[in-house]
Amino acid sequence: MEAKRRRLEWVERENFEGWACTECSWKFVPKGPFYGESIDELRMHFELQRDKEFRAHVCVEHPRAKKNPR
Repeated sequence: MEAKRRRLEWVERENFEGWACTECSWKFVPKGPFYGESIDELRMHFELQRDKEFRAHVCVEHPRAKKNPR
C-alpha cells in the first residue's frame, strides 16, 4: 500500500481561509508582516515562510478532530 503524500492546499472554511496540509489540521498562519520593495518580493517572502513551515511540520502533532459518530 502506497503511503499518502501530504500536500499544501488552499482551503476555504467557515473559520479559516488559507493554506493547509491535506493530511492533518496544520494551517499556515503568517508570523508578522512581510516586507519588500515590490509585490513580487512580498510574495516571495510569504511563500518562503509558508513552504519552510509546511516542510517542517509533523502531521502527528496536528491531529484532525474526530467526527462525532452519531
